Amino acid sequence: MDGQFTPMLTTRNWNEEWKALQIARNRPDDPATWDAKAKTFPVKHGSQQGYVADFLRLADVQPGEVVFDMGCGTGSLATPLAMAGHRVIACDFSQGMLDVMIADQRELGIEGVDVKVMSWSDDWEACGVAPKCADVAFASRSIATNDLGDSLERLDRVARRRVCITLPGSSSPRCDDDLLRAAGLEEHVGHDFLYAFNILVQMGIRPEVAYIPNTRIERFDTFDDALDKFTTVASEAARGYATDEQIEAIPERLRTWLEQNLVEADGMLQLSKPRNVMWAFIAWTPRA
Repeated sequence: MDGQFTPMLTTRNWNEEWKALQIARNRPDDPATWDAKAKTFPVKHGSQQGYVADFLRLADVQPGEVVFDMGCGTGSLATPLAMAGHRVIACDFSQGMLDVMIADQRELGIEGVDVKVMSWSDDWEACGVAPKCADVAFASRSIATNDLGDSLERLDRVARRRVCITLPGSSSPRCDDDLLRAAGLEEHVGHDFLYAFNILVQMGIRPEVAYIPNTRIERFDTFDDALDKFTTVASEAARGYATDEQIEAIPERLRTWLEQNLVEADGMLQLSKPRNVMWAFIAWTPRA
């Protein structure tokens, strides 16, 4: 299979192996894609339930601290922090995502959020993000970059006291182990956070690691809607390591699994038990 790559996790250059893994995954990430997704993103008006509550608890932002939020999306972290009185520098390369956040914060009467349209590869200083401009730097579920080492270095330069990130702690941010096994892909173990951990160690940093469970309950109008969604999720997770034959077999494998596991709920279809995706929370003290 063209582009097939099997990471061995035995390298001495973790960032170069990360780059090779991204080429194999072949997942283009552009603002237009996220602009379109922004229209369907639920906005919870600063909700501090589930993942958000766990992230903020682990981040341990102190009263009065300035927070830099890279890849802020629709403001799941920026909004509750601003509601608590923090100044937030909220950055994303998707104007669509930022527009949703701005509208939500305007409705809530929130001020104190400095919004910037900015990507991981932009010149951050030219965008007004100076070194050590924030007490705490966040990248929550937003590091989808080809050069992980550079992204970690950038966050380290921005923060004065603490940096907090999350990366998938299981096979995929969208695909749980049960779904992978149902799709015939049980061999795969993908722990992106291990790359970040090892790159940070090579930078002379001693990161701390915790885990945040994220429960997914998805509902569908029809059986085919569910099949299409889970086929896409599993196929994307398999890209770069599964064979063509394994990928081609995914729809039929999932059809059988869904026939056994989809149930009715309030006139719609959902899995008989929620899917569970694990996120790895990594934090460290930035270098001077």
